[in-house]
Amino acid sequence: MTPSRTTLRAAIGTVSAAVLATTLTATAPAAQAAPAAATAPASVRFVDIEGDGGITLKANVFTPGDADGTKRYPVIVLPTSWGMPQIEYVAQAKKLADSGYVVVGYNSRGFWQSGGNIETAGPQDVADARKVVDWALAHTPADPDKVGMAGVSYGAGISLLAAAFDPRIKAVGALSGWANLIDSIYSGRTQHAQAAGLLAGAGELTGRPSDELRTIMKDFLGSNLAKEDEMIAWGKKRSPATYLDQINKNGAAVMLGNAWGDSIFPPNQYADFFDKLTGPKRLEFRPGDHATAEATGLLGLPNDTWTDTKRWFDHYLKGADNGVDRESPVQLKSRSTGAYEGYASWKDVPSGQRRIPLNGTHEIATNRDSGANGGTIFLSSMLDQFFKVPPMASIPLLPRSAAAVWQSERYETQQRVRGTTQLHTTLTSTAESGTAVAYLYDVGPLGTGKLVTHAPFTFHGKEPGKPFAMDLDLFSTAYDVPAGHKLAVVVDSVDPLYIEHNPDGAKLAFSSPADDPSWVSVPVRD
Repeated sequence: MTPSRTTLRAAIGTVSAAVLATTLTATAPAAQAAPAAATAPASVRFVDIEGDGGITLKANVFTPGDADGTKRYPVIVLPTSWGMPQIEYVAQAKKLADSGYVVVGYNSRGFWQSGGNIETAGPQDVADARKVVDWALAHTPADPDKVGMAGVSYGAGISLLAAAFDPRIKAVGALSGWANLIDSIYSGRTQHAQAAGLLAGAGELTGRPSDELRTIMKDFLGSNLAKEDEMIAWGKKRSPATYLDQINKNGAAVMLGNAWGDSIFPPNQYADFFDKLTGPKRLEFRPGDHATAEATGLLGLPNDTWTDTKRWFDHYLKGADNGVDRESPVQLKSRSTGAYEGYASWKDVPSGQRRIPLNGTHEIATNRDSGANGGTIFLSSMLDQFFKVPPMASIPLLPRSAAAVWQSERYETQQRVRGTTQLHTTLTSTAESGTAVAYLYDVGPLGTGKLVTHAPFTFHGKEPGKPFAMDLDLFSTAYDVPAGHKLAVVVDSVDPLYIEHNPDGAKLAFSSPADDPSWVSVPVRD
């Protein structure tokens, strides 16, 4: 007999408890070996919290070991990531509790053993977060004036949204999250197929998607343009950027962390959101893909992202004078060197531009894979993160019938690409709809191109044969092009990361009129 999903969730809950016990046991020796006068280790208990509409949210609570009923502690609420069980934050929760925080981690509604359906950070998820804060203040020694929220991915989005609707939240750590859901998985008006498919599949496997979510995903992945306005409205309702004024009014100190190669929530939308925050803020970008910058910390290993997150809470919830407020608020880790760079603001990251003219007219056939592509979700950016091996292509061998190619002159000095590359060209299509994907490559002496950045672009409702302007921001990055190398701009029509909208037999032509020249502007740090 095949076990039901309820039975499987119960079994996984039992395994989760065992894993938790193992984790706590593994971290116990140092505490046991400490002198008798040392603070006792944090305690943990599993609880049920009533969420919005009366559903049950499965949660765990870590309490400082010296809690005796007379003290109050800062509290941090941790909503789980998409598809993750409630033990996700155990290692970090224990570290925080051992340093004097009450920590409440809970399974987001619709996932695993928590009740309700997956609402994708909708109003019910925000209401759940507020109820968890209510519960913590009523059932733990939590200080009502020192409330923080943090999370990875889905938990990051819920934390930012909650900060807009709950003024009790004084500090947020939003790691590998989103500020604008549309600009994340529908940037360039192009469906990010692998990202959306992964989220949909994980939701079905580990939770109970709402009917609304299933309909949205069906229309999104099915390219139902008749429902485009509804899908965008659905996404805006779930985007912290929509509630920016409320977040600023409430004044929470917001720390944003993300990876350069995040294939679910690309960095551009976080950088744009950061610029518009008016309260205390910090932006950190590192090499990697979605949630890989935080992953080792979830296992209890040393991790820069979690270290900085704790420092953020220590200052804004405990008042610690640890200097985090005096550091440059933008912290970037180079994909090439692994070194950190500090900047006063996002706009201060580049100090100059390298403009590459896109001269001539290049016509390409669509629906042909030229060999240039953005890689594979997770795998490619992780290879870049750990081994500095991004997706590669032989630029001389790219078929010019399927890819338009332009190259810069050879640079005599290193070019430190920092920020957001912009592309402007004139596009003419033989069809009313189509998709183009632009790439920027670092090209070595043998013609091998290493991917620096890319982005997709889709259009609909254009008059066939009539030129129109194509403007595109490529995904932000920090990459060093060695001296003696060139930069290459490649545009084709197919990439496995995205859904393309080119009818059979369609052609795309890229031109550079005299009164409106085409170019790519690459931001650099001199």
